[in-house]
Amino acid sequence: MTSDRPAEALLLRATRILDPSQRLDGPGAVVVAEGRVLASGDEATVAPALARLRTDGCALRERALPEGWVLTPGFVDPHVHLREPGFEGKETIATGAQAAARGGFTTICCMPNTQPVLDSRVALEYVLSRARNAPARIYPIAAITKGEGGRELSEMRELAEAGAVAFSDDGQPVGSSRMARLALEYAAPLGRPVVEHCQDEELVGAGVMHEGAISTLLGLPGWPAAGEEIMLARDLALVRLTGARYHAAHLSTAGAVALMREAKRAGLPVTAEVTPHHLLLTDAWVAGERTGPLAEALAASGLPPLAPGPRYDTSTKVNPPLRPAADGAALLAGLRDGTIDAIATDHAPHGPVEKDGEYAEAAFGISGLETALAALLTLVHAGWLDLPTLIAALTERPARAFGLEAGTLRSGALADITIFDPNDVWVVDPARFASKGRNTPLAGVTLRGRVRLTILGGAVVYEAGT
Repeated sequence: MTSDRPAEALLLRATRILDPSQRLDGPGAVVVAEGRVLASGDEATVAPALARLRTDGCALRERALPEGWVLTPGFVDPHVHLREPGFEGKETIATGAQAAARGGFTTICCMPNTQPVLDSRVALEYVLSRARNAPARIYPIAAITKGEGGRELSEMRELAEAGAVAFSDDGQPVGSSRMARLALEYAAPLGRPVVEHCQDEELVGAGVMHEGAISTLLGLPGWPAAGEEIMLARDLALVRLTGARYHAAHLSTAGAVALMREAKRAGLPVTAEVTPHHLLLTDAWVAGERTGPLAEALAASGLPPLAPGPRYDTSTKVNPPLRPAADGAALLAGLRDGTIDAIATDHAPHGPVEKDGEYAEAAFGISGLETALAALLTLVHAGWLDLPTLIAALTERPARAFGLEAGTLRSGALADITIFDPNDVWVVDPARFASKGRNTPLAGVTLRGRVRLTILGGAVVYEAGT
């Protein structure tokens, strides 16, 4: 065997391989060598690669997956908060990457709201150095403006050269229309999208939950849907003006879905994401009434019903806030028809100091990497979303939106693979999370579907039960 031939290869056989990038959905195999996919598909498709390996004398390890397990490209999350540098008490790059691997995510994009903010080459290089041996590929999103202050653009070209895959001020939306236009114009030739947290801060004010009947009942300041829609409409007008790539983070309202749908029909270079919690939970959860899509999906799937929760449960406090069920239905429709490209967890870990206490004073955020797949599979089990669309929104579509080498099992692709059992029933126990963030409203909820194996570059980085 010549030196340019792999010494060892891995053959994974599965009763269902699902790779939307190739329209693969059925029994078959994946052949991996030297961190890359050599071949994937049915037996006839992978046979030539196997024959070459055997002719070359390559050692071949074979693993047949149990009946019913699903093999997909590694999941891609375009919106994660890793907290490092500066807030290591909440999360670190290491613990966040471990949580990602447990959730089946092999590629994650981390937001810049750290301390210091990711607005310099030095800051990005620090993150990339810390991520070098992590069990997930970590791509930094750099700040649009220096210090996320909204007044002066960051050195966007330098940041792109340093490894930034996108630009965002995340929870500090760019309020100045002039500054937002400049950001789009500067980002356009760099081939990087601008990612906006759509929030008109003057209108939203001190809002801590969706503005409506329940916020009035609870006496909490409301966050109106218009606060998202006004900012999104402004941004889409600026995209028309500049022609730059734009990505709308965590859409949460029916009006925002309609705006994005019209922008796509007009051919604008825009993409969007939605979180599992905005698809599945409602503002009623803040009042302890666990009604809405998740409750209905669990009932339709024959899983145990949800018990009432506590009023003012701070684990439900997230930005943008949980909305009524009608918004969730619009988001799901947008996901199905491609208006919404990707599912992102917006993983936002916090400690008890930030989350325990009065609702109005608690930090925004849900720790979501380790529950995302199982929560989303409730939509599949209930028959409201087909599995190929779900997997596309977790793999190919987010990778394409951010221009990442990920989300596919095509020949030559990175051998990043997620394997899950869609029927494994388990109870969410935050005490067992790899993430430091235990802040989830799903604690104690029975879900069906669990990641069994996560492979990064051909190496197993997580196996359930190990």
